[in-house]
Amino acid sequence: MESDCLTPEWASQPCLMGIDEAGRGPVLGPMVYGCMYCPISYQSSLASLHFADSKTLKEEKREELYENLKLDKSLGWAVDVIDPRELSAKMLAKNKTNLNEISHNSAMGLIKRVLDMGVLLTEAYLDTVGDPEKYRIKLSERFPTIKFVVSKKADSLFPIVSGASIVAKVTRDRALREWLVEETGEDINRNFGSGYPGDPETKAWLVQHKHSVFGFPSLVRFSWGTCTAHLKGEVAVAWEADETEESGNGSSSKRQAKLSSFGFKTCEKRSEEIESSGKGRCKFFQARKIQQLTQF
Repeated sequence: MESDCLTPEWASQPCLMGIDEAGRGPVLGPMVYGCMYCPISYQSSLASLHFADSKTLKEEKREELYENLKLDKSLGWAVDVIDPRELSAKMLAKNKTNLNEISHNSAMGLIKRVLDMGVLLTEAYLDTVGDPEKYRIKLSERFPTIKFVVSKKADSLFPIVSGASIVAKVTRDRALREWLVEETGEDINRNFGSGYPGDPETKAWLVQHKHSVFGFPSLVRFSWGTCTAHLKGEVAVAWEADETEESGNGSSSKRQAKLSSFGFKTCEKRSEEIESSGKGRCKFFQARKIQQLTQF
């Protein structure tokens, strides 16, 4: 999602960008990275737009400011919405990607997207993830023509980052309100509170929507420690592909089709062949003729 697919008229002028995120901490919903950019010549006008750190604004004010910036022809914006399932899959994979790395990649993806539109970015301001100087060096090595300023509380210090914060926060809030519940066979309510692990309403929602085999609905980030605590002592799943390999190789040399919790797959090649052929697969999948997809 972005302000416009077309290159803005002012793209050839030196421009600055601000980047911030919303939803890094919650156990529910997506993490959203947002950016806002404009000509450096417009920088002095940003203060008059009354942007501020989105966390300090009421929802109604954030929505108002978001609609205003969308109408401003001197501003561009874009977002990267990272689905909770993507977060969990990357953080639980065999070759894990931690949350800081996911955040860095999202921010760099937004920068690249705007550069590819033909916008002449010369300055970028970011709220830090991890050590500010290490993050700045990493960004400078990837984009050597851009001057980077990486700072704690950047969303409070730089109006361009404040604007990005509003874009990210409003996008995440709307995504949660409009979230399409895929688990149609379950009685799922939306009274999940703030989504933060310490929120009593969120904790109660997790308890109410915990399944002993399948864990939580797809809205939940399985990789969060909050979920791990809730899932202790639940039903263990035995995969028939494992038994097929064991019968062929013996228990001492068993090569399991290793699955991290609730379907995030990190399997060996032989196990993939078994799953693809259907031999040794769970009867639930066989009966429904469900096949594993390896290419999309």
